[in-house]
Amino acid sequence: MGDESSAAPTWPSPTEDEIAGAVEATWGGAEPVEIVWRSARPLSSTVGVRLGDGATVVVKRLPLHLRDLAALAEEHRFMAHLRAGGIPVPEVRATLGARPVGGASGFVYEVQRAGVGEDRYRADFSWTPYGDTADAAAAGAMMARMHLAAAGFDAPARPARPLIAGLHGDDVARSFEWHIARRPAVARFLADRDWRAEIPDLRVDLTGVTPLWTHGDWHATNLLWTGSEVTSVFDFGLADRTTAVFDLATAIERAAVDWVSLRDGGPAHVRAEQVRALLEGYRSERPLAAAEQVLLADLLPLVHLGYELSEIDYFLSVAAEPRNAEIAYRDWLLGHLSWFQTSDGRALRALVRDTAAG
Repeated sequence: MGDESSAAPTWPSPTEDEIAGAVEATWGGAEPVEIVWRSARPLSSTVGVRLGDGATVVVKRLPLHLRDLAALAEEHRFMAHLRAGGIPVPEVRATLGARPVGGASGFVYEVQRAGVGEDRYRADFSWTPYGDTADAAAAGAMMARMHLAAAGFDAPARPARPLIAGLHGDDVARSFEWHIARRPAVARFLADRDWRAEIPDLRVDLTGVTPLWTHGDWHATNLLWTGSEVTSVFDFGLADRTTAVFDLATAIERAAVDWVSLRDGGPAHVRAEQVRALLEGYRSERPLAAAEQVLLADLLPLVHLGYELSEIDYFLSVAAEPRNAEIAYRDWLLGHLSWFQTSDGRALRALVRDTAAG
């Protein structure tokens, strides 16, 4: 997760030459005229660029160790499927950098047509709460429509890439084992730790739920808005084959709890009214099946596991930031698991269970 309020950028912002080359390679010779914004988030090298014809595109630079063209193609195929199903996902293209930049081992560039709507959460931290219950309800409704549109996209699950969210196995230990077997850096990191003694014995019953490709990182800052409606959905970097209820649990977990405050010894600031609004918005478009109603609350403590284990892999094998890997393990992975064992964590699970059942 990381603390965006204090973290320095991991990667330098793209230069004007890089931006021009990426736009030329992907958008038929269009010329950038002006950089209109640069992302302040530490894991992002993203800029908004106005072109000569007045259109705006978003240029994102990613290190090849994080994503290559094949990895981006996995995401882009899913995005195209959703667009065909009526979900407002901006068109996106990618190109490989011609040469290494800044001493790094090379980059891939993703150029996306600007979405429709207001980017009203751009200045906020990634996992920020919604501004009000109307936004939470609209986000839930759009997520439900996206899940309905995702049906029929039958690509296999993605390999163990850095920064990929998913639940592998039906309990905490099996999820650890899956990542250890596929991520050498994580295996080395955990080799001298008694991690089995540090994790709770939590398990879920995944029978009765259908696998589905999902967004994986659903929160306010990955949506654009027109009035009280979501009018664009973007950032599919964590998309993978999971389940609809896993995606919904992730959306609740990331927006309902103030994890930075908890890490710093403060309260969780649980936004119960937003949880209810998000779920009610979702159920208005896609009612939850009986198995999903039971599973949703049980998944809450577990949905963060795959992301944090993959983030540890990212900090060790891509960004070369072992201190951040330690923070990810102690504060965010174990911290999330521990909080759900507290009275406040159990209360949130009860709230979700009751609201899901209607």
